[in-house]
Amino acid sequence: MTLADLLPGDAGIIQTVNTEHLLRQRLLDLGLLPGTRIQARFKGRNGDPVAYLVRGTILALRLSTAKNVTVHPLGRSFSCPKGT
Repeated sequence: MTLADLLPGDAGIIQTVNTEHLLRQRLLDLGLLPGTRIQARFKGRNGDPVAYLVRGTILALRLSTAKNVTVHPLGRSFSCPKGT
């Protein structure tokens, strides 16, 4: 399962970041490290980008980027605001 597969309110644990060079380094610098909990929070009007909560910060990623991050799903989290 990839980060792009998470629906708003779904959480997961990052397993791998499957990109190379600058994009990989940027994602790692933003805190997308293996073993880190991440939660999908909001989607843009057209479903792209998606906002994710990671390490207390909201990050917006394009789906094309999120597809490169594999996660272990944890299911729904009750900390997601209603209506998302």
